[in-house]
Amino acid sequence: MKKISMIALLSIISGAAVAGFQPNGGFSGSGVVPMTVENVKQMKDDTNVVLQGNIIQKIKHEKYLFQDATGSIVVEIDNDDWNGLVVTEKDKVEIVGEVDKDFWRKDAKIDVDQIRK
Repeated sequence: MKKISMIALLSIISGAAVAGFQPNGGFSGSGVVPMTVENVKQMKDDTNVVLQGNIIQKIKHEKYLFQDATGSIVVEIDNDDWNGLVVTEKDKVEIVGEVDKDFWRKDAKIDVDQIRK
C-alpha cells in the first residue's frame, strides 16, 4: 500500500512539474545574415545567399534585375518560385538562393529558391 501511495504521489508531483514547465525563449531563425550585391559578386559558385532589395526590371523570361544599395545583379526566378507573390519595383523583397557563375562568364547571377516581401 505504501508503494502505491508513493507512486501516486510521485506521479502527481512530476505531472505538476511538467504542466508548469515554461521553456526559456531563444533564437529560432535560420542564422543567415543578409548580404549585399557587392559581396555576392565576389563569392564562389553555388554559395548560398540572402539578399534584400528591389527587383527593378524584367530582363526576359524568368530573369530579372535585382538592386540593393551596393549595386545590381541578375536573378533567375522560376515561375513556380513566385508562389503567387506579386511585386513592383517599389516593393522591398528578400531573396534566398545561390550564386551561379558559369566558367566562361565573369558575371555572377543568383538562382533564386525563395522570394518574399
